[in-house]
Amino acid sequence: MERTEEAAAVVRRAPSTAPSARVSIWESVRACGLWGKEVDKAELRMQVVMPLYARRAVMAAVTAKDEAAGVAVATESERGEDGEKEAVITPVVVFVNSRSGGRHGPELKVRLHELISEEQVFDLSVMKPSDFIIYGLGCLERLAEQGDNCAKTIREKLRIMVAGGDGTVGWVLGCLADLYRLKREPVPPTGIIPLGTGNDLARSFGWGGSFPFGWRSAVKHYLSKATTAPICRLDSWQAVVMMPEGEIKDLPYALKKAEPADCLEFSQENDTELAEKASCYKGVFYNYLSIGMDAQVAYGFHHLRDEKPYLAQGPVANKLIYAGYSCTQGWFCTPCTASPQLRGLKNILRLYIKKVNCSEWEQITMPSSVRSLVVLNLYNYGSGRHPWGDLKPDYLEKKGFVEAHSDDGLLEIFGLKEGWHASFVMAELIKAKHIAQAAAIKFEMRGGQWNRANETFPISTRVAF
Repeated sequence: MERTEEAAAVVRRAPSTAPSARVSIWESVRACGLWGKEVDKAELRMQVVMPLYARRAVMAAVTAKDEAAGVAVATESERGEDGEKEAVITPVVVFVNSRSGGRHGPELKVRLHELISEEQVFDLSVMKPSDFIIYGLGCLERLAEQGDNCAKTIREKLRIMVAGGDGTVGWVLGCLADLYRLKREPVPPTGIIPLGTGNDLARSFGWGGSFPFGWRSAVKHYLSKATTAPICRLDSWQAVVMMPEGEIKDLPYALKKAEPADCLEFSQENDTELAEKASCYKGVFYNYLSIGMDAQVAYGFHHLRDEKPYLAQGPVANKLIYAGYSCTQGWFCTPCTASPQLRGLKNILRLYIKKVNCSEWEQITMPSSVRSLVVLNLYNYGSGRHPWGDLKPDYLEKKGFVEAHSDDGLLEIFGLKEGWHASFVMAELIKAKHIAQAAAIKFEMRGGQWNRANETFPISTRVAF
């Protein structure tokens, strides 16, 4: 994994202090009161809604997957036919994931239609964010090239809100990253309405750790803040998976199959042996990646939610399911038939890092007790926990670390041992096992003589998008 040249633009709703995991409960209770009611609906519409011709054009382009279709709609429309002013303040487009968290998505979508407009709210179960970025923004860009100053202003001032969990937000940010590659800037900054279970991206940038109880009123507050809140940066990391020839079933949105030339180039750049027949996948991640028992639990939860969605009805239920998986997947107790030396990741994983301003890979010894390895890009992990901790200056100097930030070009690597150790870390009674800070990371997971380890200690890698 290496940091990409571009960074994600994220709207920060609160100061840069890291919120506690316990703050989200207070935020939800506070939202039951008057929070958000001070935002006038008419004023909000004037601030965030595009002129009718523009939003119809964007919707037509996205629906037809053809930016020319949107341009045609705009050309046929009469400007200002709905009585709206041509002046554009800060237009906002909202992506809603109806499957996130407590499945508030359908109700939230209706509420957003009331507050702004149907054409500026996109259901991710129907449309991919890449369709909006390719065709919707492309339509605005073509109109701007034809001399439409209103479309040009919308494109320049547009902001995006994502109503979903960490996975949904990462999916949208990953699609927006293509704008850097295509030199189609500016890239719209992104705000978050937290609908997920952990919501660590939302927590890290002050959007809260849970969907408020008084959400109908709070939604206005979210939209209003999205237009005025300052913008900060979030490191964007490229993740590449190289493996013997074969296909990954149920490829996540975070990964795409890479071309053989890209695979070869990556192999040469990172001094990695490329098998004669190999498959290569690449993607982008923003929050954290884990290997080991932690990832196995998340993998099990993901499939359970797909197979039995009625069980995952909200953050509390989801966390109970996580806890159940932790108890049944060997996190707390490795079967007695397993050899003690197979309980850790050391037998099946090699870790290499590059430090800042260093071109050479350095192998890091994996602690034998570690059963889950986490690579962290945010302040928060696991529903608002801070396992890396606020380390004292003398400890940082001793370890060769620096203070961690989400835009410092560094990843924090730490380990979790037995389930008991992980439980104390999650309760914030102790810190995780600090392993390294790195500007680039390389993992090698081997088969052959280590196949027996895979039987005892199944491996799944989670990119938390």
